[in-house]
Amino acid sequence: MTAHIEPIVGRYMHLDIGGRGHRLYFEEAGRGIPLLCLHTAGADGRQYRALLNDPAITDRFRVVVFDMPWHGKSSPPVGWHGEDYQLTTERYMSLVVAVADALDLDRPVVMGCSIGGRIVLNLGLDHPDRFRALIGLQSSAHVDPYYDLTWLHRPDVHGEVAAAVVSGLVAPTSPEADRWETLWHYMQGGPGIFKGDLHFYKIEGDIRGRLHAFDTERCPLYLLTGEYDYSASPEDTLEVARLIGGVEPVIMPDMGHFPMSENPEAFRAHLLPVLEDIVRKEGMAA
Repeated sequence: MTAHIEPIVGRYMHLDIGGRGHRLYFEEAGRGIPLLCLHTAGADGRQYRALLNDPAITDRFRVVVFDMPWHGKSSPPVGWHGEDYQLTTERYMSLVVAVADALDLDRPVVMGCSIGGRIVLNLGLDHPDRFRALIGLQSSAHVDPYYDLTWLHRPDVHGEVAAAVVSGLVAPTSPEADRWETLWHYMQGGPGIFKGDLHFYKIEGDIRGRLHAFDTERCPLYLLTGEYDYSASPEDTLEVARLIGGVEPVIMPDMGHFPMSENPEAFRAHLLPVLEDIVRKEGMAA
């Protein structure tokens, strides 16, 4: 029997983040312009499995996907059992910059979804010259809490409740296999991790008052949002584009909050023109 071996290489790196040692897992495929991908809250890098296997992307981009500390195959730092995990803007930005530096990524394109779609806005404001472009999937400047976050950190309900909470964010038109694989990632999250990520997303990371300072001439920004998302809704993304100016957001039909994993085939039809535009601009600048 012949096995199909995917062209993805997975490794661990040891690096210092915020003065603490971490063992971080990452996967990559392809070569060319570095494309660093950020997963959603409470999940891990498996959400980008389709991009890592797509030669239309990997022929020109070195796609790198890492599991955040406490997520997926990345371990928490030593002493984690004596603290509560809580993601903040500064911690998240420091993580992305540390990974890019550790892997020697030269002005990478950074693409993030949900919490990742929020942090790319921060990166563009605070580190615009470090990145050649930013891609925000399901980007919003702020999301008000619309359920009790404490329910996400109970030993009797944790994994399945986390998946149940996000299940409504998947578009009803998404393929069944991709829908359930997306939800499986949430069922496997560590206790309290989804709740800790949402501290950044819903409480600490409000960026509405800063977006007017985003300079898209220094750091191009692309915004792609699924029409079925009621967390980072199309209206939220349109508001981000309005506050920044110089951005033409794309509202993707038949997709929800997890476009790269819930319906990767439909998503690539929107992503490929963005990547093509980045390649074109690179050629003009050369």
